[in-house]
Amino acid sequence: MIINKVTLYSHALNDMRTFYVNELGFELLADTQDGFEIKVGDSVLEIKKYLHEEKPYYHFAMNIPTNLFLAAKEWAKSKVELTREDDEDEVYFSFSDAHAFYFLDPSGNIVEFISRYAVSPKSEAVSFSAQNVLCISEINVTTDEVRVLGNQLMDLGIPARKDEPIREDGLNFIGEHEAGSFLLLGPRKRRWIFSKRESEIFPLSIVIDEQITISVDGEGYMKLKKKDD
Repeated sequence: MIINKVTLYSHALNDMRTFYVNELGFELLADTQDGFEIKVGDSVLEIKKYLHEEKPYYHFAMNIPTNLFLAAKEWAKSKVELTREDDEDEVYFSFSDAHAFYFLDPSGNIVEFISRYAVSPKSEAVSFSAQNVLCISEINVTTDEVRVLGNQLMDLGIPARKDEPIREDGLNFIGEHEAGSFLLLGPRKRRWIFSKRESEIFPLSIVIDEQITISVDGEGYMKLKKKDD
């Protein structure tokens, strides 16, 4: 599974544009009064203005080359404060054979940079910049209908990681392990690691494999659309 585009919403649109484009150095692809798009490797991240009182936040991850994890961490520390878990500012996931670190952006999104040693390529670069990011590799899909949506995704040919069973009360990684990109399907009120925030339902849109669009409204209603359907 490839995540082509993710559309999120923000109450701090101007701060987000400044942060991602001017401070972190991501390439600006489109810019209007209502939102902007940046290039995240092979993916596109769109941030749109949120017009309601709530302040949306999400968790998403970006894959980075396997040999640039330490360089990426030092690059990030020069620009943001890394968040911590058990007094550590990075984590190794043995199940995924991956290292990751986290920080918060101006909207309060929990942003993760992750090196997946089994599936992500190396880079010829000797230093790190935003242009070395490979793709958006994770985006949360928070819903009150975890099993229903999990089954719908599997009906569209998107499996759970390593054919793991869908857990209604836990976090489910939807996508092929070998591709290194996942939808994080789970319920509300789960604490995101490396943060004090709990998962909540906010509107978003995700395009995967250039043919499937997943839309979530502010009430958690899901709509799946496949090209030519």
